[in-house]
Amino acid sequence: QVQLVESGGGLVQPGGSLRLSCAASGMLIGIYEMGWHRQAPGKERELVATITTDGRINYGDAVKGRFTISRDNAKRTVYLQMNSLKPEDTAVYYCNLVKVYRHWGQGTQVTVSS
Repeated sequence: QVQLVESGGGLVQPGGSLRLSCAASGMLIGIYEMGWHRQAPGKERELVATITTDGRINYGDAVKGRFTISRDNAKRTVYLQMNSLKPEDTAVYYCNLVKVYRHWGQGTQVTVSS
């Protein structure tokens, strides 16, 4: 079964950091562009970051300079390092293939609050 499972979310204070992981099974992610998206209550799902098969990266404007996406194809895992977190980063974070249709998983909740 093809599956992408997000983990690493939690409650963090403003200015803190978290690292999210996206573990793949049933697929070789090295042949796909991968990305992170997020969705806050009442808001549309928005782009966070993408990384191509050869390591080229794009970030959404809201997270530039604070978040870093990376991938380890041998471990079949994509990461999102989140620094200098703000309350407006609170959302459910999802990973998925980019430019290829696939259903969205459960995601992992990130809450930034005092």
